Formats: sequence, structure tokens, C-alpha cells
Amino acid sequence: MQGTDFYEQILGLTGPWFVADVQLDMEAQQVDVFVEHGEGETFCCPDCDRQLPCYDHTKSRQWRHLDTMQFATILHARTPRVKCPDHGVKQIRLPWAEKNSRFSLFFERFAIDVLLATQTVKGACSILGISWDESWHILQKAVARGKDRKQSKNLPRIGIDEKAFRKRHNYVTLIYDLDKSTVEAISDGHDTAAADACFDQLSDSEKQSVEAVAMDMSAAYVKSTKGNIALAEQKIVHDRFHIMKLATEAVDKVRRSEQKKLRAEGDDRLTGTRYLWLSGQENLSEKQQERFDAAWKAELLTGKAWAYKEMLRDLWVHDTPAEATTFFNDWYKRVIHTKLEPMKKVARTIKERLANVVSYCTHGITNAVAEGMNSKIMAIKRRVGGYRNRDNFKTAILFYCGGLDLYPQ
Repeated sequence: MQGTDFYEQILGLTGPWFVADVQLDMEAQQVDVFVEHGEGETFCCPDCDRQLPCYDHTKSRQWRHLDTMQFATILHARTPRVKCPDHGVKQIRLPWAEKNSRFSLFFERFAIDVLLATQTVKGACSILGISWDESWHILQKAVARGKDRKQSKNLPRIGIDEKAFRKRHNYVTLIYDLDKSTVEAISDGHDTAAADACFDQLSDSEKQSVEAVAMDMSAAYVKSTKGNIALAEQKIVHDRFHIMKLATEAVDKVRRSEQKKLRAEGDDRLTGTRYLWLSGQENLSEKQQERFDAAWKAELLTGKAWAYKEMLRDLWVHDTPAEATTFFNDWYKRVIHTKLEPMKKVARTIKERLANVVSYCTHGITNAVAEGMNSKIMAIKRRVGGYRNRDNFKTAILFYCGGLDLYPQ
């Protein structure tokens, strides 16, 4: 088989295109493939698909293709232009590359696979043998392509959460599809306006399809959800992990306060026990369990706060909101009559939003998917040492977590 026939086949070229010449540069470790078309051929206008004769050609351009063995492979061609009566002079669509691209379709598809596998632009560069800017350009194009192709769909169960972009309270807000574990919208900030901007990225039919929304107790997100989702008061579910985090933090506040008093009296029983109170008993080692049991028998305030925190877990095991409400009211009466101020504050906070806490019994959703996605985003961010540009950060999130159709056709 001749080299020209070989490259015609692996490039998938059909008439009127053919490989006119193949040149091997051993010193440059490069294969140059020259593609031409036959005389007197007609081409389609890219806007209306009308068949037209060739008007003229652009200057010779080149596209990076998949390597041939260890050699970089470069395609060379002059792109025909047609003169359409309706749309004027236009470059035709090429079968091996998208408009304005410097890479073949095969190379872009491979590059996207590498970017997804390495999860860093820098890591992809070393494998692909291209620059950071070229890799990032492929990533950006893939996201733009995916967003253009994205179609409206049902989003029955969504979550809304914040993600730190950089330090000093620099955040982005994200909306997740909890069923498919994808990021559906992203905006700057973490206030009501940011949440509104996220909801604006959803179509009317998508917003109408929402049956439940998981979130923390952010007043800004509650306000935005009520303004964008019909009957939101019945659909909001305050995330149980967020509530338990508040309770755990309250236990730690009780511990710190009590430890300070005990140390002043020369008592170090709580020294080095922080992790014991922050964890569930099922996560303790045998040695840690022994230390916990000893601290528990001392009947300290920290132990009582921990017991109320553990008791609160049972709020989410009930079958109906009514049963969960009855359980909480009993728990609330017990806590509110103690001297455990941090725990009392948590109890009051839950009571204010109780309807949207016990709604878990109806909808059965949490923001665990959001937390999992946040961990993935943080891992991507750490691998590149952080993103200095907020738009680049959002683009990377959509590339790796957006569930988009990234590949060129």
C-alpha cells in the first residue's frame, strides 16, 4: 500500500479529497501529509448547504493530527471558499477539522480523553506534546461545544451549594443534578443574586420539573429558590449533613469552654479528646473507644452535648414528616432546658426551619452529591495549584463535572 493510500484510509478521506503527498522528516521527527481536492469539484455553502463551485482558496494551513508511531503528524491543505448568492464568500466545512481549529477531529477527541484521564491541563500537555495554551484551548472549545449542544431536560432533584474559588470568602454558587451527579449551572458569589444567576441558566421547563431542592440553611439560597421554583416551600430540604455539622460544632464549643474551666482547676481530663467527640462511635478505634468510655463516665457537660448530638441523628430515620416533627419537639424540650448554650442555639435554628428539615422524610434527598462533587473539584484545583482566573475555574468545573457532550462530531 502506498503512503498516500494509507493516510487516506486512516484519515477517512473520501472524494473530492485525497492525499497528494506524504513527506517524512527524520530530523524533525515529523510526518507531513498534504491533502488536496480534484479539479472542478463543487462544495457546500456552510450556511445553507447549496452546492457551489470553488471560488478561491485560503493560504495553506496545517492541523496537528494523531501521531504516526513516534512522529508528530501534520496535515497541510488550502481551504476552498465558495461564493453564495445569499451568504457571500464563505470557507467550506472541512471533513477532518472544525472551523478555526489547529487540530484534526481525531486529535481533539484524543486530547479530550487525555484531559479527562489526567484531570490537569499540564499533565495532558506532556502526553500530547502540545503547549498549555493549546491544551486549554481544546478544553475551552469542548465546553463551549457541550454548552451549545445541551438540551433542556427534567431536573426533579437538584442541590444548590457554594464552592470556595480562592481564600477570603471568594465563592461560586453551583446547582447540581442530584440524580446524575452533574453540575448544571454555576455563577459568581454565594448570595441571592448568585443563586438567581444560577437559576436563570436553567430553562423554564427545567425549573418547572424540579420536585425537591437540597441545600444548607443559607437564607440567600432559600430566598432565591422561593423566587424561582414554584411551591418551593414544600420542596426545600435542608441538608442533614449540614445540620449535623452544626450540632458537631456545638459539641466542640461546649468542649472548649469546659476544658478551659477544667484546666484552670488543674484537671486535664478533656485534653486530647477533641477527635473523640467529633466522630461517631462507629469510627473510633478500640483504643479511642476506651478513652471515650473513660471520658463519658466522668459525666461532663461535653458528654451530655455529645449525647444530644447523637440523639439528633434519629431525626432522619422516621417515615413521615409528622413522626419526625414529634421526635424533634421532644428532643428540643430536652435540649432547651439544659445549660448547653451552643446546643440550644442549634435547637432554635432547626426549629425555625423545621418544616424544611423534616421534608427529608418526603423527598429523601441530601446534598451528599454536592459534597462529593466539591471534593472532586477541590482535587482538580489542588492538582494545578489553584485557578487564578475565575472564568477558567468555572470552565474546568463544567469540563470535568458538567456531564456535557464534549467531543467534536
